[in-house]
Amino acid sequence: MRVAEFHATTILALRHNGAVVMAGDGQVSLGQTVMKRTARKVRRIYGGKVLAGFAGATADAFTLFEKFEKQLEQHNGNLRRAAVELAKDWRTDRVLRRLEALLVAADHDTVLLLSGSGDIIEPDDNVIAIGSGGNYALAAARVLMKHTALDARTIAEEAMRTAAAICIYTNDELTVEVL
Repeated sequence: MRVAEFHATTILALRHNGAVVMAGDGQVSLGQTVMKRTARKVRRIYGGKVLAGFAGATADAFTLFEKFEKQLEQHNGNLRRAAVELAKDWRTDRVLRRLEALLVAADHDTVLLLSGSGDIIEPDDNVIAIGSGGNYALAAARVLMKHTALDARTIAEEAMRTAAAICIYTNDELTVEVL
């Protein structure tokens, strides 16, 4: 018997006109069933100075949030340094390397994607998205950032609504955090 897989999540992070925004949808799906509409996949960490969002297994993501926040504390809020140290641990630790999640983190200066394979990616254009609807949200955000005068929060919300209209694993119950 095949176990049904959990699907869901679209997380979008962007820096635009001095603001940093991270948005996540609320849907958690098991197979073809929506199990929850209001999951919170984006949060403020490190005293509200860093935004973090996850895609993947929830328990794994919470473990990563905790480990990442500890790294931020050890490195005085230096996002890049904390990301490198988390990636090292994630890749080399026997328990951590089994975690199945992606993490997006952002502060006023940086937007990063972290993966369990040791990748740390900083996008060229200050916008990144992950999850099942990530490519839809990313495309919409890039167009809105380039061709409109909308503020960062509105761009993120509209891009996420675009993803929700296309991706069956993404809904429009958004969590939006702004720095």
